[in-house]
Formats: sequence, C-alpha cells, structure tokens
Amino acid sequence: MTAQSRSAAYHWKLGDTGPAVAEIRERLARLGHLPAVVPHTHHSSEPPSWVWRFDEVLDLAVRRFQQDRNLTVDGVVGPETYRHLEEARWRLGDRILAHTVGRPMVGDDVAHLQRRLIDLGFSPGQVDGIFGPRTAYAVRDLQRNLGLPADGNCGPATFAALNRLARTVVGGDAQLMRERELLHRSGPSLPGKVVVLDPGHGGEDRGVVVGELVEAELMWELALRLEGRLTALGVRTYLTRGADHAVDEATRADFANATDADLVISLHVDRHRNPLASGLATYYYGADHAAGRSPTGERFAGLVQRELVARCGLGDNRIHGKTWTLLRTTRMPAVRIELGYLSNEHDRRRLSSAEFRSAAVEAIAVAVQRLYLPPGEDAPTGVLLLPAALTGLQAEPERA
Repeated sequence: MTAQSRSAAYHWKLGDTGPAVAEIRERLARLGHLPAVVPHTHHSSEPPSWVWRFDEVLDLAVRRFQQDRNLTVDGVVGPETYRHLEEARWRLGDRILAHTVGRPMVGDDVAHLQRRLIDLGFSPGQVDGIFGPRTAYAVRDLQRNLGLPADGNCGPATFAALNRLARTVVGGDAQLMRERELLHRSGPSLPGKVVVLDPGHGGEDRGVVVGELVEAELMWELALRLEGRLTALGVRTYLTRGADHAVDEATRADFANATDADLVISLHVDRHRNPLASGLATYYYGADHAAGRSPTGERFAGLVQRELVARCGLGDNRIHGKTWTLLRTTRMPAVRIELGYLSNEHDRRRLSSAEFRSAAVEAIAVAVQRLYLPPGEDAPTGVLLLPAALTGLQAEPERA
C-alpha cells in the first residue's frame, strides 16, 4: 500500500492503538516533537507497549505539529495531517526532484527549492511544496542561466549550484512584488474577471446542522446569491458543485485550476462545543514552516474580513493562514470564509436573516472590487457602493 493510499484511510486519535500509532510517534520523534523512540531493549526485539498507544503525550505532540503546519488543531491524524507528516521529513538535497505528470512530488524540500528560486529571481509560482510544471520550468530557466543541462530535474549538479548562489532579489518580498504587478496589469475593472465560488459540503455531507439550519444548504443559497451579484457586475463565475453533490477539496481545487480563474471564494459556517464561540474568520494560504504564503490571498482575506465585519454585525475573529488543500493547491489566490457559528444563538439568528445574507453578498462583492483598485482609488472599509448591475438590476434568489 502506498503512502498516499494509507493516508486516505487514516483517522487516528486519542485512545487508539496499533502499528500506525507507533509510526506516527516515530515520525514526530524524528521531527523533534517527541523524545526518540527506543525500538527495543536487550531483552526483546519488540518496542515497549506504550509506543503503540495514542496517549495524552502523543495527542499533545500531534496538536503542536498541526499548529506548526497551520492545520486544524484537533489532535486527529487524518489524511491532511498524515500528508504533512510525510512532507515534513524531506530536506532539500535528500532526493532528486522532478516533475511527474499526474503524481507531483510534494514535500518541504520542494517548498524550500521554490523559495530559493524566487529569491534568485525565477518564477516557480506559489511556494506550496508541490513540484508542478511551473516549478519545473523555473528549474530549467535556472539551469539554462547556469550552463547546466536544462532538463528541469533538480539533482546533485543543480543542488551544488544552488548552494554556491547568493540571494539576488533584495529589498522586499519577491513573491509579493510579483503578485502586485499581476494585479496592476489585470486592471481595476471587474468585467472579464473570473471567480470560482465554492459552497462548502453538499450531498450527504451536510456540514454543520443545528435544528433546521444546514450548512450545505445555507452556503449553496449564499453562493447562488453571490453568483448573481458578481454576474451583474460583469464577473464570470463558476460553482464547484451542484445543489446536491458532495465533492472533496482536491477535486474542487482541480476544477478551479481548470477554469484559470482569478480568485476562489469558499463559503462555510463553523461550530464549537462552547455555545459562546461566535464571529467570523477568513483564511488564506499561509505556511509558516516553509515560508510559503499567498500575498494576494492574504490581502484579499483582509478585505473580505473587514467588509463582512463592518456590514454584517458579526464579531471579528480576524484572518489566518492555513495549509488546507483548497487554499494550498489552487494556482490562484483563494480564501475560505467561516461566516459565523451555527452553534451560537446570535450568529444563528443572523444567518437565518435574508437581510444578513444580502449584506454578506454585498460585502464579498465589494471586497472583490477593492482588491483590484489602485490605492488612490480605493475607499475606506464599509463605504464603497457598487452599481446594481451593468445592464439592469438582476434579482437575487430568496430562501424558501
């Protein structure tokens, strides 16, 4: 069984036992999150029994790892956390890196290579730790400049050349400057822009359910409203799923990449065992462990968050960098909006209101426009008014 297929079946947590738990413990020990595991004593070739138990010490180590990797901190080793445990073990130079169609190499070594390429003035795309075609092209560009065989593979000769080279782009964040230039070139006008809308969950995956309120249904309706509003402004929109379909995050990201969109907006609500937990938060791709992030995604998340807080009457839980699959693997800036807590009475009342949903749609649409406005033409938070439509007002769907 491959690592990828094993990860798909992973869901290990406090109280579980078995060989997989011992593997998780060993990986965390190698990464410095736990003391080294002693495999055996002189009396036995078997490891001690506690190695096989998912105990409180291992739970805390998993949570620390998840926090370091900008993952959901729940102590559960599911597919996402397992993939990161696999990726974290690679250091630049440990293996030959190459682009493989359909099964790209992924790891921290790839992320560090991408960062080095950006620092040297090359363009591998987003620092996401995925060796895709843009990273291979940047490696070939580097190799041509160094007089090496331009095969796009990062092997011993390319590693040696990288070690000899100093950073050439100085005076700021090269990725930030590159993305600012792309925004400037795209112009302030919304007509012609492409936005992918991703209503969370769907089908049998209903998401958060409290009483008659179902996350999948609420976000589907909100996505339809937002689709209508953006279309009225000249934006071409796509939905990642149908009304009754369940799609995993990787498929949603692949769909977004196939559209070559400018932005991805994922819509969700949250819940918590504490009924006092409330407010909204917006997430963008940010990976502290590999210095990878989406500068445009971070800026757009800030605009979305401020507009929603100003216009919708929910608490401000700020913006946060995460490495969730949809945020990480889309080639364009993506944000995930957690539009309040269905488990909180105040947020639940707001989400039930058609007036609130209309305000949320307008806030997101305004944030999209503000992202493309040059500083001199931008407006303060909460005051920008968009036209009703380019050619007449389009009706928005109402909740039955």
